[in-house]
Amino acid sequence: MKIAMLARNPNLYSHKRLVEAAEKRGHTLNILNTTRCTVNIASHRPTLTYNGGTLEGYDAVIPRIGASITNYGTAVLRQFEMAGVWPLNESVAIGRSRDKLRSMQIFAKYGLGLPLTAYANDPKQAEEIIRAVNGPPVVIKLLEGTQGIGVVLAETMSSAKSVIEAFRGANVNILVQEFIKEAGGTDIRALVVGGKVIAAMKRTGAADDFRSNLHRGGSAQIVKITPEERLTALRAAKHMGLNVCGVDMLRSNHGPVIMEVNSSPGLEGIENATGKDVAGQIIEFIEKNAQPGKTKTRGKG
Repeated sequence: MKIAMLARNPNLYSHKRLVEAAEKRGHTLNILNTTRCTVNIASHRPTLTYNGGTLEGYDAVIPRIGASITNYGTAVLRQFEMAGVWPLNESVAIGRSRDKLRSMQIFAKYGLGLPLTAYANDPKQAEEIIRAVNGPPVVIKLLEGTQGIGVVLAETMSSAKSVIEAFRGANVNILVQEFIKEAGGTDIRALVVGGKVIAAMKRTGAADDFRSNLHRGGSAQIVKITPEERLTALRAAKHMGLNVCGVDMLRSNHGPVIMEVNSSPGLEGIENATGKDVAGQIIEFIEKNAQPGKTKTRGKG
C-alpha cells in the first residue's frame, strides 16, 4: 500500500514509529507537511498539490493534524476524501473531537460520564457558572487548548472569577468544569483502535501540577482498566466517529468521567508504559479497512 501521513514534524516519535511499522509490513509511507499541501477545487476534479507536484496514487491517509491548524488540516484531509483516499480518521470526526464544547454536548446526549461543565459568554455570570459546577475549586479550560495548555485550577471564588473575567476579556472561549479531587492528579488514557481498547495507561502529574499530561512533566504506567472504563472509552470513540483515538478519563466517586478525546494521540508514552506495538496495530487496522472511496461519516451529533 501507498500511505500518506499529514504531519508537520517527521522527527516526532509517533511519526517515526508509524513509518517504521508501515515499512516493516511492506508498505510505503510518505510524510507530507500539511501546510505545504495546496487544495485545488474544481468540479469533478478534486486534486492536491505538494511542492509543485500532484498528489495521487495513495491508498490511505493518516491525519496527524496539529491543533493550531485544525481548519486547514481538515480541509486538506477532505480533499483526500473527495479523491477517494481512505482516511484513518475522517475530517468531520476530527473537527468534532477538537471542539471541546461540542464533544461534551455529544457525550451528554448519549449519557456518558462527564464532569459537571458550564459554558457562558458573559463574564458577569462568572459566579453563577462556578456554583453550577459545585465550585470552587473549578478547572477552567480554553476550548482550543491542547496538551494541558490553557488549563487552570482556580481554588477560590475570587481567583476563579478573576481567571474567567481575564479570559473573556481577551475574547477567549472557555469551559468551566468541576474539579474531581478524588482523581488525585491522575487520569487514565485508553487507546482505541477500530472499536477496541488496545492499550491503557495511568498518567500522574508532576508533584506541583494537577495536570497529568506527559508533556507537562507527568509520568505513565500500565494500568488495568475496569469494564465500565473500557465501555466508556469505546462509546466515546464511537460517538466522535473516530477509528483511532486516545480517550482521557478521570476516576471519580461516581465512575469514569471523560475529560477529552484526542484524535491524534501520541504513541511514545503508551508504547513505553505498556510495551505494546501500538503503531503496528494501527497499520494492521489500515490494511484491513482501507478501500477506495470508503468514506462515510461515522457517529452522530
